[in-house]
Amino acid sequence: MTVIAPGGHIGILGDGQLGRMMAIAAAEMGYFVHVFGPEKDSPAAQVSHCSTVAPYGDKAALEKFAKSVDVVTLEFENIPTDTLEFLNTLVPVRPNAKVLEITQDRLFEKSFINNLGIGTAVFANVESIDALVEAIKQVKLPAILKTRRLGYDGKGQVKITGGSDLDEVWKEMKDAPSILEGFVNFKMEISVIVARSTQGEIACYCPVENRHKNHILDITLAPADIPKRLVDKAVEIAGKIAAKIDLVGMIAVEMFVTKDNRILVNELAPRPHNSGH
Repeated sequence: MTVIAPGGHIGILGDGQLGRMMAIAAAEMGYFVHVFGPEKDSPAAQVSHCSTVAPYGDKAALEKFAKSVDVVTLEFENIPTDTLEFLNTLVPVRPNAKVLEITQDRLFEKSFINNLGIGTAVFANVESIDALVEAIKQVKLPAILKTRRLGYDGKGQVKITGGSDLDEVWKEMKDAPSILEGFVNFKMEISVIVARSTQGEIACYCPVENRHKNHILDITLAPADIPKRLVDKAVEIAGKIAAKIDLVGMIAVEMFVTKDNRILVNELAPRPHNSGH
């Protein structure tokens, strides 16, 4: 195991608010941060030792970036996996591209979670209007149709009820590969943030309750007001996912606590997460 001591250089892919918080925290610990992203005068660049403004596919810029740092991480999960694979030939990248391949696609993500024996909302793959009709028979209504990739904060999704015009719904999705999820009757959303080392050591923060306004996180309450049995279960689930996905770095596991006190995993975010601020 290689330990990067204070004075080392950390590369961050992404240059937004989470990257800014990471850069500030790293500086307080004695590290130098080099951020890489497409935006000029970005939030992260404003507080970092160095910044590169370039597209994520610019290999010349990526190579120069890699040579300036000891390790690369990321502040959001929608970085092209090709970028991570290229950088990993030059410098350690945490988390790896395989983690992003799973978490960038809702179908892959939920299938992975279910294959671990962990519950999610019922779901079905949808790639056409005919597939949507068949998926509704399986999932039942009400349900939520979401794009498999890139949607966040309520974007790229449509709620479907018995009165919905399916042709209009599918038109709104613009033929994007999607996933239909059954509606979950939950009493709260919680998340657990997990850190996992290169040696497989795992540390979890306590479960927190997340409250949203217009699909955007508004308030996080720590710790979540749930029984110890559910606290232990949520931490167990989060740790298992971090280990099985072979995470090195951080991941937020977002979950629903249902009305009948079950825990269902909603989404994974392999990065510092808003609920961990």
